[in-house]
Amino acid sequence: MIQIVPFASQHGEGVGRLIVGIQRDEFQIPITLKDQPDLEDIAAFYQRGIGNFWVALSNDEVVGTVALLDIGNQQGAIRKMFVHARYRGPGHGVSARLLDTLLQWSRARGVRDIYLGTTEKFLAAHRFYERNGFHQIAADELPPNFPRMEVDTRFYHRSL
Repeated sequence: MIQIVPFASQHGEGVGRLIVGIQRDEFQIPITLKDQPDLEDIAAFYQRGIGNFWVALSNDEVVGTVALLDIGNQQGAIRKMFVHARYRGPGHGVSARLLDTLLQWSRARGVRDIYLGTTEKFLAAHRFYERNGFHQIAADELPPNFPRMEVDTRFYHRSL
């Protein structure tokens, strides 16, 4: 059974292993945990303001993650949406449950707009976000406070 819970310190190692594993093994992105300082202190980086970070657990193993970064002005940015390959797809519903948790949290805190950036490589992610009400936007449509990542080339927006 999959549980979606807010990040706690005991999840740190599993979060790093999942995210870096997917980045390196599946998408050949030459990145390490040290290259991602947000993962070094998830609580301080994400769990502030309207932000939060959630993990999907299967028997206490981290099998998915998603974060909402508070970017001000009642806006948030989705970050670190990753699901282990064994738990992807509608049969498990992990991605949908993670996103639903984030959206419910956002609505309850008065978030008006959610943005995200991704790469051209993540084709399944594009389809997932589009099916869930996100619309592709041009980079110049992002709010000035959106934290652009160097690898991001495709951007999405959803109003709540």
